[in-house]
Amino acid sequence: MRELDERSWADALGMYARRYSIAKVTSREHHDWALDVNTLMHGDTPDNRGWRTEDCLVGELERLDDPYYPFALRPDDPATTGAWRSHLAEIPRASAMRFLVALSTLWLNVENEEDFEERRAGLEDKADVILSRFPDGSHFFANTGRHSENLDYYKRISGCDPISFHVWDLGLILVSETEVGMVWSFHAW
Repeated sequence: MRELDERSWADALGMYARRYSIAKVTSREHHDWALDVNTLMHGDTPDNRGWRTEDCLVGELERLDDPYYPFALRPDDPATTGAWRSHLAEIPRASAMRFLVALSTLWLNVENEEDFEERRAGLEDKADVILSRFPDGSHFFANTGRHSENLDYYKRISGCDPISFHVWDLGLILVSETEVGMVWSFHAW
């Protein structure tokens, strides 16, 4: 794995540039990390280290009316964070690595990625760079259903609990003691 720095981070987030995706990190400011996710959902949230973010909607008209677009459900106050958190399930670090790779694929499905085996090592290296920003003891949450911790994210993901205006969105929340990140990809059918 490459060392985490601004350059390796930018290269790692580049795997989401060809997807309808949002990937960014902010400082952990609240005991309830869900409130920090709400900050990340705002369209103009910069990376707390000043590093690259990936946001496919920068400059899009939808954001003029709603700076949180495309997110329909948000943990915007302490009273709503529990209901919002019910859309997520904690997954182990190894699953988070595979999910980060799956979130970069064109159809959010590794099995449909024609050249996956040729690209696998490079994608996994980029996912490891992203995870290295979240040290041991960090927590990872996916919106892929109640049994998310047992899913093989290199197989077709058959369900999700959307939090956007779209019928299908998949995402990962990454939580450490000091930072909160999200990588979220959408199908806008």
